[in-house]
Amino acid sequence: MRNEPSPWVRAWAPHLPPGGLVLDLACGGGRHATYLHALGHPVLALDRKPPTKGDTLCLEFLPEGMEFLLFDLEMDLAATGRALKARAPFEGIVVVNYLHRPLLPLLPELLCEGGLLIYETFLSGQEKIGRPRNPDFLLRPGELLEGFKNSLQVLGFEEGLGLGGVPGLKQRFCGRRGS
Repeated sequence: MRNEPSPWVRAWAPHLPPGGLVLDLACGGGRHATYLHALGHPVLALDRKPPTKGDTLCLEFLPEGMEFLLFDLEMDLAATGRALKARAPFEGIVVVNYLHRPLLPLLPELLCEGGLLIYETFLSGQEKIGRPRNPDFLLRPGELLEGFKNSLQVLGFEEGLGLGGVPGLKQRFCGRRGS
C-alpha cells in the first residue's frame, strides 16, 4: 500500500538510537516520517513539494516532535549542505525512492556517532520495467555499498527485483557511523 512504510525501513528502524532526531530526506507524502515519529523519534521531514491531500503527513496537524521543511535539495548543493548541517547531527537518516548523487558524500557527515543511514532506491535495469527511467535516478549495481564503505559500517545490503514484496528493481543499504 502506498502509505505503508517500506519493509526495509521497518526492518532497520528499531536499530535507530532511541528517541534520536531522524531526517527523512525527500519525504514525499511522509509515510516514513509518520512511521518514525510513531516509534518515538523527533523527525525532520524535507521535500521540495509539500505533501498533498491523502498523503500520510498532514501539514495542518503536525504533531509535537515533527517538522516539515520545504527545500529543493538539488537547487544549490552548498545551501543544502549548510541547511542540513545546521540541524545535524541526526541519529538517523532515511532516504527512499530518491537519488541525487552529489548529496551522497554529505549523508555520513550528518550522522552522529552511532547514527544509522537507511537507504532504498531504484537500481539500473528499472528503466526496462517501469519508472524511473532516467539513469540519473538509478543506482549502479553495488553503488551504495561502494560509496559508503569507507564512511559507514555496513549493517545490511541487498539489491534485486521485488525485494520484500516491493515492486521494482531496488538497492537497499543500511550503515552505522562509527563502531
